[in-house]
Amino acid sequence: MKVSVVGAGYVGLVSGACFADDGHTVVCIDSNKERVDQIKSGKAPFFEPGLDAVLDRVVGKKLFATSDFDAAVRDSDLTLIAVGTPSFPDGSVDLSAIKVVSELIGKVLRDKDEFHVVVVKSTVPAGTTDNVVGDILEKQSGKQRGQHFGLGMNPEFLTEGTAVNDFRSPDRIVIGGTEERALAAQRELYRAYQDTPLLEVNNATAEMIKYMSNALLATMISFANEFADLCTAIGGVDSADVQRGVHLSRYLTAPRDAQSRTAGIASFVEAGCGFGGSCLPKDVKGLVSLGAQSGVPMRMMQSVLEINEDRADRLIDVLKKGLAQLRGKRIAVLGLSFRPDTNDMRESPAIAVIDRLARAGCSIKAFDPRSIDEAKAVISTPDVDYSDSLVACVSDVDAVVIVTRWTEFLELPKILTAIGQSPLVVDGRRMLRKDAVVNYLGIGA
Repeated sequence: MKVSVVGAGYVGLVSGACFADDGHTVVCIDSNKERVDQIKSGKAPFFEPGLDAVLDRVVGKKLFATSDFDAAVRDSDLTLIAVGTPSFPDGSVDLSAIKVVSELIGKVLRDKDEFHVVVVKSTVPAGTTDNVVGDILEKQSGKQRGQHFGLGMNPEFLTEGTAVNDFRSPDRIVIGGTEERALAAQRELYRAYQDTPLLEVNNATAEMIKYMSNALLATMISFANEFADLCTAIGGVDSADVQRGVHLSRYLTAPRDAQSRTAGIASFVEAGCGFGGSCLPKDVKGLVSLGAQSGVPMRMMQSVLEINEDRADRLIDVLKKGLAQLRGKRIAVLGLSFRPDTNDMRESPAIAVIDRLARAGCSIKAFDPRSIDEAKAVISTPDVDYSDSLVACVSDVDAVVIVTRWTEFLELPKILTAIGQSPLVVDGRRMLRKDAVVNYLGIGA
């Protein structure tokens, strides 16, 4: 199948590269010429484990990149829309990119005789594919959906840092559509995944599945963090032990060779600094906005957001407990990206943590294995000393605050022993043993 993908970001490029690796001919379309040139050279324009290896196999053979929108759509059988849908200040979803792309596709379809399928892969509110994209395509093309072109919705379930593996080993494939040719084209697109559960629904249902999936994860994170705060307030209760006990529930374990292991979903029931990134914050805000528009107050979703917004303050509370006075203290912040194995800074908890530290009069050092340059571009706090190594960052400081769960930070106890220093370690991700360092405090401890 010949596929065009509009948008070469995390979702568009990972999906396009993997579809090309599956044998489809794929053209990624992006208006950013620098990004297009990077893809053509076989290098991903962002850090994502495993993606460069896939690009090395397919670029110039099955995967191509271009800024020539019309040609790419015209010469393909199916177009995936994978552009951003950010939040407006009021939390509602900004569909401007979706609308612009739909207009451009519609104009190409006006002069195309062959049946063409348009599939929305971006996360959008229920009803967008049918009532926004479909209407624009009909208006701009002068043609009718179902008769001259197909319309579908195929939500993505990729996590930054594990996106390639998530695509390669999906737990489910959801395809939306109301007519057979649109559904058949999507089945063909996923022909390499015959063993994966496939759910066929209408477009609005596919859209809502994506929102509810992300809302569930965000809710579990805030749920765990609220209990961590309660454990701290009561005293003598370690939330990490509480959560380990909960994780042993049969609902959160999966059998393996007559034994059981913790299910992946349990990792969201752990105390920490809260959620960030390009999906969970904006999608929960989008649900709150959609509920308000629909006359259904999303009270739980609003609480999920409020709990998450408090996480930086709760982390600073733990730091105050260990240092009493923050003004003039030297603090090392470990982890800047919103999660490990990515350099994405969008909605990263580190941004708020650094802001709070600066307001308290601290001197701040910061380190991240991958996102130093990206952090400098988005963190407005002045005078942050960005270290080029973990050792340099934690040397000669009063406290170390772990914000992101990078595997490299497991070496912190050895490093502190080697340099002969024992600052307070505030574990915002509960990734270290409490006895691993001399002075330890953790979220929910």
